[in-house]
Amino acid sequence: MNASKLNRGYEVVIGLETHAQLSTRSKIFSGSSTTFGAAPNTQASPVDLALPGTLPVLNRGAVERAIRFGLAVGAKVANHSIFARKNYFYPDLPKGYQISQYETPVVQGGAIEFFVAPSTGSGPSEKRRVNLTRAHLEEDAGKSLHEDYAGQTGIDLNRAGTPLLEIVSEPDMRSSAEAVEYAKTLHELVKWIEICDGNMQEGSFRCDANVSVRKPGAPYGTRREIKNLNSFKFLQQAIDYEIQWQIDLIEDGGAVQQATVLFNPDSGETRAMRTKEDAHDYRYFPDPDLPPLVIPQEWIERVRAALPELPRVMAERFQRDYALPAYDASMMTQSKPFGAFFETAAKACGQPKLVANWLMGEVSRRLNAADAEIEASPVGAGTLAALISRIADGTISNNGARQVFDALWAGDSQDVDAIIESKGLKQMSDSGELDRILDEVLAGNAKSVEEYRAGKDKAFNALVGQAMKATKGKANPAQVNELLKKKLG
Repeated sequence: MNASKLNRGYEVVIGLETHAQLSTRSKIFSGSSTTFGAAPNTQASPVDLALPGTLPVLNRGAVERAIRFGLAVGAKVANHSIFARKNYFYPDLPKGYQISQYETPVVQGGAIEFFVAPSTGSGPSEKRRVNLTRAHLEEDAGKSLHEDYAGQTGIDLNRAGTPLLEIVSEPDMRSSAEAVEYAKTLHELVKWIEICDGNMQEGSFRCDANVSVRKPGAPYGTRREIKNLNSFKFLQQAIDYEIQWQIDLIEDGGAVQQATVLFNPDSGETRAMRTKEDAHDYRYFPDPDLPPLVIPQEWIERVRAALPELPRVMAERFQRDYALPAYDASMMTQSKPFGAFFETAAKACGQPKLVANWLMGEVSRRLNAADAEIEASPVGAGTLAALISRIADGTISNNGARQVFDALWAGDSQDVDAIIESKGLKQMSDSGELDRILDEVLAGNAKSVEEYRAGKDKAFNALVGQAMKATKGKANPAQVNELLKKKLG
């Protein structure tokens, strides 16, 4: 259904706050390990526990990863930034405050670009740009455990002090589909530049969605923040539910109250957890135990020089060097291994557009069904290139190629030519034999010939079908079309 009809004339406004756990081996202000899965409270040092007399020391690796991200999104990397104390009580926050950044973050501005399906439901995908407000360094809190304690809560402080980069977008998104594509693009970027492993099941990458609705042209509505969404599926479901909940409330004469809400995947509903605090409620002030973070320009330039080719740069190169459309190029750079697979295959067969089509079509369809990445494809880049070469040189038809691909994917063999031979899929190459068969088809289908010459184009398609049937599908369709038209005058 068209999104505007579903939203009953309301405009949806969405901004995301994303927490990316940085890939350092130790925590942001202590030497404790960040390894996931250790027994509770075995990776919490006196600094993480906020014992009296302990002092934080900033992790240089966390800062370098923040710089890397800022450069990757075209942001300003601040040469001078401040750590602040964000004061609030939570059982798994032993200090009673979180060390974060407030007025002067390390990364300021930037943008994420991606493609999204049109809201009308048809037509080409549309390019979107979401501006970033900031990305700031902070420490994670611990974790409250409820499942194993009847009527009680356990506290695991292993996660306390884990380095996070909180990435805050502007409220530029207008649908759950846009929010999901933005989050997927951001997720791939932090993995691409190797600052976060992106493991959503372990909480390494999680999103908070700020959602509000308004009539077009009206001021922003009151937002509600959906916390800790750790899958793209849940992100979309939670936003869609929240949109309809807010519209229903407004149309029933109610008013949305600013709140923090949780999403229940089992019921598919959001529910209020607490009223939403504003910044002044946290009583931010500069942390007296941490001096200002000073990043010399030389350091920034060293990080810039060490950056890998970024997705947007690779996509531009694929458009330039391989004549790919912008959308195809963006799909080929959905991950670093995907880009390498495409380029290897394109160079091997010299058919980049066909390679892109197969990767976006048959290969992606099967990978998605198996919930697998391109690295797990049983058909390698060289094998796919060999298959595409046989299509391009007319050895096999598109239908035959799909049969070969089925066999390759099943692991029957990785020898394209052997599969073609064993299945008898090679297209007819003897032009004299094809010429004879077409004469027989024309002789046996006089009525279709007469109708075609009388101006009925459908009759030509019928003749092509008869020709393909007579050749058992082994004729090259383009060659059949060309020869038939010549014979029909």
